[in-house]
Amino acid sequence: MWLELGLLIILLVIYYFYFINNWDYWSSQDVVGPKPSIPFGTVGDIVIGKHNLGTYLQEIYTIYKKSKLVGVYRLRKPILIMNDLDLIKDVLIKDFSKFADRGREIHDKHEALAVNLFNLEPQRWRLLRSKLSPMFTSVKLKDMFYLLVQCADQIETYVDKFENGLVDMHEIATRFTTDVIGVCAFGLQANALAEEDSLFRKMGKRIFELNIRNVGRATLGSFLPELYKVVGYFFRDSVLDNFFIGITKDTMDYRRKNGINRHDFVDLLIALKDEPSKVGEIELTDKLLAAQLFVFFAAGFETSSTTIGNALYEMALNHSVQEELRQEIKDELIRTDGKFTYEGVKNMKYLDKVIKETLRKYPPLPFLTRRSMEPYTFTGTNLTIPAKTDVWIPILGIQRDPEYYPNPSVFDPERFSEEQVKSRHDMTFLSFGDGPRNCIGTRFGLMQTKIGVITVLRNHTVDICDKTDHNYEVDHRAFLLVPKNGIFLNINRAV
Repeated sequence: MWLELGLLIILLVIYYFYFINNWDYWSSQDVVGPKPSIPFGTVGDIVIGKHNLGTYLQEIYTIYKKSKLVGVYRLRKPILIMNDLDLIKDVLIKDFSKFADRGREIHDKHEALAVNLFNLEPQRWRLLRSKLSPMFTSVKLKDMFYLLVQCADQIETYVDKFENGLVDMHEIATRFTTDVIGVCAFGLQANALAEEDSLFRKMGKRIFELNIRNVGRATLGSFLPELYKVVGYFFRDSVLDNFFIGITKDTMDYRRKNGINRHDFVDLLIALKDEPSKVGEIELTDKLLAAQLFVFFAAGFETSSTTIGNALYEMALNHSVQEELRQEIKDELIRTDGKFTYEGVKNMKYLDKVIKETLRKYPPLPFLTRRSMEPYTFTGTNLTIPAKTDVWIPILGIQRDPEYYPNPSVFDPERFSEEQVKSRHDMTFLSFGDGPRNCIGTRFGLMQTKIGVITVLRNHTVDICDKTDHNYEVDHRAFLLVPKNGIFLNINRAV
């Protein structure tokens, strides 16, 4: 027994020194940062659910605001947080080729849909991005505009059911964007607004549901990747994988068989599959193609729906802003005989300011991640990081910094007037990222968000109610920046 106890003590001592032997890395480089502790380094608050990565980075950004670079540890792995806007611009744009990797660990053995454009390593990302980009041009968006309008008609019918009553605006917006993505990406009617038990809506909830499977997969995959390689099988979601892989394959097969061409995302994938030479050495498996539709669906419906809900939340709190926006909507619809037009939505300048101020205050993805692909020396510093060093960019911290946005808690669309935008550093607004690896669906996301807000406000007003969370408590277990308590508002038919 004493021998076994002695061996256990020796193993614990070895484990302890293995953990801490790298914790002087940043101090030896004269980089400031919080003091690490067993067992999670400096990110224990993320693991226990006190913070998500976005709010954690905001806190670090605020504490170390005067430091251009801050060193933290994910367990024993050194990670660099970037506070300086010029250095951020170097990483995202000027020296992008040295930081083309997002630093996302891909465990496709356990996560079939992880091989998507958001996660992919630079080689496959470059090839796929160039081939998928045509789907997101202004011309293509204009061609799809009528599909968004059809979904808008459904959301207005749905909202009318709650006239003069309490609604969860986030849930309504999620159903709307699910319908939009279903028809625009898959060419299928998701019926999330028409049917309470819509299959697409169920799958959407499944993606972001905070259950043991999803939280365990995210935590182990990020913090204990070696262990996750062994036990990841038990965190697989075969229902989700089979749904998206199956629906992608079935839709592509059906269109080929029946000669159907809708000029949408599925058709683009069919063209790539039928002419593999277009993407070089990439093996276009059903899993890889389904993963691209999956990330378009997941990112497209959740980020836009959250922004719609947040915008309406701020309208309920700021009636003067709501009245000015409703007047702009009314004036533009009079000009177009009450019809939605692509040009009409583009003409709504105040709406554009409202949406950007919403994204400023509530960026759905509140952080950016990059990984160095070679040794790199930051301009104006003596710090050189080795290849494969992760860097994190605190979007939430930057966009709520009073130095760039005075009184950042105040909702002020005029922050995005042409004059004010020109007066700020261009890295002070990163809700869609920046540089070559920015959000591929920015135009699409903005358009469906604007149509969602217009549709609700053109014939209705929104106001706070007893269930409205005035403090906007963030769900710290969620990957994205989302409200923990929903967005409950009163909705009334406008006079």
